[in-house]
Amino acid sequence: MFGENKVRLLIVEDEQKTGDYLKQGLSEAGFQVSLVRNGLDGHHLAMTEDFDLIMLDVMLPDVSGLRIVQALRENHNHTPVLFLSARDSVDDRVKGLELGADDYLIKPFAFSEVLARVRTLLRRGQAAPQSELLQVADLQLDIAKRKASRSGAKIALSNQEFSLLELLMRRRGEVLPRSLIASQVWDMNFDSDTNVIDVAIRRLRGKIDDGFAAKLIHTVRGMGYKLDDEQSDA
Repeated sequence: MFGENKVRLLIVEDEQKTGDYLKQGLSEAGFQVSLVRNGLDGHHLAMTEDFDLIMLDVMLPDVSGLRIVQALRENHNHTPVLFLSARDSVDDRVKGLELGADDYLIKPFAFSEVLARVRTLLRRGQAAPQSELLQVADLQLDIAKRKASRSGAKIALSNQEFSLLELLMRRRGEVLPRSLIASQVWDMNFDSDTNVIDVAIRRLRGKIDDGFAAKLIHTVRGMGYKLDDEQSDA
């Protein structure tokens, strides 16, 4: 258990019924909940106060949730963000995750699922920071400083790209199925017929492998992906 009476949640939701429903349910679950109903107030609170998790509606009437999470990440604020949205297209989810959200919940949702997502994100956020340097061939990942480089050249990664690369490097040589990547990196269960994971891998591969003769991220057809310094895909 988290000592939930001490855990602070910020909900930014302009739909009155949804906001009230979430605040009541999460308060009854033992969390300390702040609810605001527009993007400007949400942005101000998120930037000036300390929260353990932010629940953020994507479509707000003034400042979009996407812009708020982008501003947070640009300000080096890594508070976990759970997006709430009625928009369920793959492109929408990918955009939100690429901008720095940690999870994406589609409306309408059951409160039991909300609570499970919140607790999962809080568990991940409370994990002890790791001060490690991972290396495969000439690729380096500094966990403590959250920096990546290859052959000494810095690589700019989004939060999700960094987490994805960390997973691949920690499981070096292992074939990781798409379902495992989805659950480990985003705590989400994607439908098997979507291409969210493939899109994420393709973008990461473009940053890690493009311009280098030795390719490190490999597709194992029909199974998933792996990172290794071998020279050919399976």
